[in-house]
Amino acid sequence: MPNTDATSAQHGFAYAQDQFRQLVEDALAFAREQGATDAAVEVSEGVGLSVSVRKGELENVERNRDKSLGVTVYLGQRRGNASTSDFSRAALEQTVRAAYDIARFTAEDPAAGLPEEADLALGEAATRDLDLFYPWDIDAERAAELAVRCEAAALETDRRITNSEGAGVSAQQSHFFAGNSRGFRGGYASSRHSLSVAPIAGRGQEMQRDAWYSSMRDPAELAAAEAVGRYAAERALSRLKSRKIATCECPVLFESTLAVGLLGGFVQATSGGALYRKASFLVDSLGTQVFPEHIEVVEDPHIPKGKGSAPFDDEGAVTRPRHVVRDGRVEGYFLSSYSARKLGMRTTGHAGGSQNLELRSRATQPGDDLDEMLRKLHRGLFVIELMGQGVNYVTGDYSRGAAGFWVENGRIAYPVHEITIAGNLREMWRNIVAVGADAYNMGSKTVGSVLIEKMKIAGS
Repeated sequence: MPNTDATSAQHGFAYAQDQFRQLVEDALAFAREQGATDAAVEVSEGVGLSVSVRKGELENVERNRDKSLGVTVYLGQRRGNASTSDFSRAALEQTVRAAYDIARFTAEDPAAGLPEEADLALGEAATRDLDLFYPWDIDAERAAELAVRCEAAALETDRRITNSEGAGVSAQQSHFFAGNSRGFRGGYASSRHSLSVAPIAGRGQEMQRDAWYSSMRDPAELAAAEAVGRYAAERALSRLKSRKIATCECPVLFESTLAVGLLGGFVQATSGGALYRKASFLVDSLGTQVFPEHIEVVEDPHIPKGKGSAPFDDEGAVTRPRHVVRDGRVEGYFLSSYSARKLGMRTTGHAGGSQNLELRSRATQPGDDLDEMLRKLHRGLFVIELMGQGVNYVTGDYSRGAAGFWVENGRIAYPVHEITIAGNLREMWRNIVAVGADAYNMGSKTVGSVLIEKMKIAGS
């Protein structure tokens, strides 16, 4: 975490944490002078490099540098917010005044306000080091070289790899500091780097595309460029000669990369905003059976290097490890202080989303890799791609375009495409019969492949 001007310059930042801290203190002091009953301020800065290549040629080099100062002012239960990218004293005071003026003319909202002091990350809770910052000292030339190697590995995998949508490298790092009038102060630096490629197999009407990527906070932990390229190519090749299948009802195995979406659907349905608006089929679901008894969902915001790790949420509320689902029953929602008040509850520290969620099954064995999950599927559909946004969170109805493989006797028989899978999330979750040991992490969520007992398949 950059604490001085020297370290800021070293990591490409123009500002130090100490400067951010002073900006926060100045803005809070001015808000008090204006007459605010409460206020919150956050200052942030991000820098990055993104490079893309296609067919071995450089396509784009993008550098981003952005900074922002946001102020939220409360006059009782009236709230105003304003932001600026100018860190001068005059701009800071103007931004505070703008937030104050907005609050003056905003209707009162009984749920508006900062988190209660008991819920804030104070002292050591706000300064917990989760090892989230690994700056990548890479220039555009080296990034392009890495992307070219990744794409070349894909193109060289098989002569049936005929084209490419390109490869890319991204290096991003940022830091922030935040504070409010109830004593919270905290901030840290973080990084996120990635490498990706999207090869195309076949020709004419028989072309198939797939992609793969590696994303890590620490660039040293990214997968090798050649490995990413080859795996993306193998995925594209496996989809050649795809065919349609007849409409049917059968078991469906979701690849781990897609099973993450099933967990994301649960987060959406149990998030405060959806719950207090009654826009979820899981309203009043605390304590109810939503998954089979062998399923649990755990959350640990404090995993070192975790992509969803955070010592506190976007409001400064402390984050805590917990069971969200135990024995298939819902034990917790995802609430900010606002949505918690709307529901007559207490914030769970989730302003900004979930943190390092994992869905797992007590029935999973160490040997339950993808091959074993296909054997458990026996005869049915193995899905590796979903299209469209066909999920209705008010009813739980689920309908998505899909592609993947038909499985017979526990082995892949042939690739399939142009089908639709349909069901209802409530039934789908209750019908989870197995979760693979092939756990995959995407952002703040980790899930293995998920086998659902039956779904409707609309084909030819």
